[in-house]
Amino acid sequence: MILILYFLRNFFMKGINCKLIADVSLISGESILLVKYKDRNRYDHQSGWFLPDDIINEFEHPEIAASRILFEQIRLSNINPELDHIESFKGKDSTWHLVFHYKAYLKEIPDAELSEDLETLDWFSLDELPDKKEVAHNGWALYTIKAVTGRNSGLK
Repeated sequence: MILILYFLRNFFMKGINCKLIADVSLISGESILLVKYKDRNRYDHQSGWFLPDDIINEFEHPEIAASRILFEQIRLSNINPELDHIESFKGKDSTWHLVFHYKAYLKEIPDAELSEDLETLDWFSLDELPDKKEVAHNGWALYTIKAVTGRNSGLK
């Protein structure tokens, strides 16, 4: 992780535009949490279901960002997400996107509270995820869920 952050600092110094993003796959038993955001403009003008995510703040460690996302968006604390994998790609806005995908397993579904940023949230069975066209960014969360859980649910 330190090495990745070191290289990122060098890229920023060279003027390369990069978006650092964190998301969290919050899993309880056979269910996973997905959210919909009110302000679609803040999320690349996308509607539909997302894993809870956000831009990583300047100088914020990605692990801290993952915990912040859970607290700010659904008012959950004392959860320690673990890094699952990192994804790197060129976004539609031509910036380099580096996404830190976190996961956390819970014994039971918690009482999550909607923040002002969320339109809704729902727990979906890993065997009955929303259709790809109902998920933002052409079903991106479904691909992340597959990578995190090893299950192909929702992808056709």
